[in-house]
Amino acid sequence: MLQIEVKDVKKSFKDVQAVRGISLAIERGEFVALLGPNGAGKTTLVEMMEGLRTPDSGEIRIQEKTWQKNEKELRKIIGLSLQETRFSEKLTVLETLRLFASFFDLADDRAKEVIALTGLENKQKSLTGTLSGGQRQRLALAVALLNHPEILFLDEPTTGLDPHSRLDLWNILKKLKDEGRTTLILTTHYMEEAESLCDHIIIVDEGKIIQEGELSDMLDENSHNLDELFINLTGKKLNDIDEIVQK
Repeated sequence: MLQIEVKDVKKSFKDVQAVRGISLAIERGEFVALLGPNGAGKTTLVEMMEGLRTPDSGEIRIQEKTWQKNEKELRKIIGLSLQETRFSEKLTVLETLRLFASFFDLADDRAKEVIALTGLENKQKSLTGTLSGGQRQRLALAVALLNHPEILFLDEPTTGLDPHSRLDLWNILKKLKDEGRTTLILTTHYMEEAESLCDHIIIVDEGKIIQEGELSDMLDENSHNLDELFINLTGKKLNDIDEIVQK
C-alpha cells in the first residue's frame, strides 16, 4: 500500500526553482532517506509532503488523500520532528508531553508510554531547559510519536549529537522499523545514518531526483558505498554540507 505519492511536483520562490518536477512513491513501513547537497530542494520537497507548503503544480497524495481536502485527517496520522524544535523551558518533560498529548485528545498514559519508548524515564520531572542536546532530541521524537503516527518525518534528528546519543536515537528508530507500522522519511547529512536505518535512498540535486533505490542496487565498481555514490553523482561530500534551507 502506498503511503505517499508525489506526482510531477514543482515549487519556485521568486526566480529560484526549488523543485523541478519530482515524482516518487513510498510504501507502507518503508524507511526512506532523502539526501541532497546545499540548495538541492529537499527541504522544500519534504515541507510540501508535510503540508507546510503548497506546490505550484503537481500532486501530493498521502494514503490517497490530499492536504487541500483532508488536512485534519492527515494531521492525525503524521508525526513531525524538526531540527530546531523548541520547548518551553519552564515545563518538565512530562508536562511538555502531556501538553502535546492534549492537542490529540490523548490520555496522560500515552505521555508516559513515549517517555519509556525514548528512554526519558529519569528525566520526566526535569525542566526541558536543563536537558542535554541528545535528551532534547529524544523529547522531540517523543512528541512526534505521541499520536501513534503512521508516517514520521524526521529532519536532521541527530545533527550536533555525540556518537553515543546518536546511536541511542538510531536504536529507538530501529525498534519502530522492526514493528513495521511506521513509514519514515528521514533527511540527514550522515551517510552511516541513512545506511543503517533506511531501505530506500533518494538523492536530490538541483530540484530533481538524480537517483533512487535500494543502496545495494545503486552501488557499482565506481561507487562502493553511499558516500562515494553521492560524490560521484553530485560532485560534493554530504558530510561537509551545511544544513539545507531552501527558501
